[in-house]
Amino acid sequence: MELDEKKYLYLLFLIPVLVCVFLFNMYWKRKKQREFGDLEMVKKLSPERSVFKPVLKLVVFLLALACLIIGLVNPKIGTKMETVKREGIDIVFAVDVSKSMLAEDVAPSRLEKSKQLVSQIINNLGSDRIGIVAYAGSAFPVLPITTDYSVAKMFLQSMNPGMVSSQGTSLDEAIRLSSTYFDEKSKTSKLLILISDGEDHSEGAETAAEEANKFGMKIITIGLGTEQGGTIPLKENGVVRSYQKDNNGETVITKLNQESLKAIAKATKGGYVYGGSTKEVLEYVKNALNNIQKTEFEATQMANFQSQFQWFLGFAFFLLFLDIFLLERKTNWINELNLFNEKK
Repeated sequence: MELDEKKYLYLLFLIPVLVCVFLFNMYWKRKKQREFGDLEMVKKLSPERSVFKPVLKLVVFLLALACLIIGLVNPKIGTKMETVKREGIDIVFAVDVSKSMLAEDVAPSRLEKSKQLVSQIINNLGSDRIGIVAYAGSAFPVLPITTDYSVAKMFLQSMNPGMVSSQGTSLDEAIRLSSTYFDEKSKTSKLLILISDGEDHSEGAETAAEEANKFGMKIITIGLGTEQGGTIPLKENGVVRSYQKDNNGETVITKLNQESLKAIAKATKGGYVYGGSTKEVLEYVKNALNNIQKTEFEATQMANFQSQFQWFLGFAFFLLFLDIFLLERKTNWINELNLFNEKK
């Protein structure tokens, strides 16, 4: 058994609080009745008033509240055990987060388009393991190899140029850091999907790619931007305040460099695709994955957990419905039974 939303368990502290409030209210009423007159006389003035019914109503309400809280927690019970075998490859996404990726010659921007492409590729994966690297002037590990695609997409959306302190674009750093994500001894196929505008401010990207090829890693490069290029907007609260300028005060025009990306892909017998069309990229990556040998890299026992919240919510609504019809006056037919031998 497991609990899906444990944070809601803190709401159970409401129950003892409500009990204390009820007891204080009962004490306050009894005190006021004593001030009004003799308690026996007060009882005779309200013969239909039940002492037990308010307690019963409270118990029913608290049970309903407890069921609602447990429903929010969503307990899950494992119904069966099954063997899950995964076949796939290890994929690392290296995303360029340099300032040039803020250019909007590709809508909505090169960086946002990169995120969209990676997210769509992840959506079309099966049982592959994935990792994410961000890079600009240096490379930064964002997410280690995992099978949790939802977490990967969450980290992906948070990527921005501020993640990496040194600006520029160092493709060789991205390739070398991505290589460390893979297990050298593993027979699992290794693929790096590198997304960039290709403006490499370092040397040795092809050399790094050749080293990766010896390691058994393939590289698919995806180019973003246009050959005409675009300016780099500098925004505050979503509003463009100025544009990136060079040391001479001239507005920077950043252009797509496809040749460097093609050379990297060729060094590992991989491939290059232009990232302007999401459909074309997905089709290209799909065909590439189909031609890469899959490896069984995980076989584990997993419990198939089923949510049980609906039972608790159903019982809670039944109790709340029942509470509506519980009146605080005595029930005649129970009173006639005289279960406690009370004097009439």
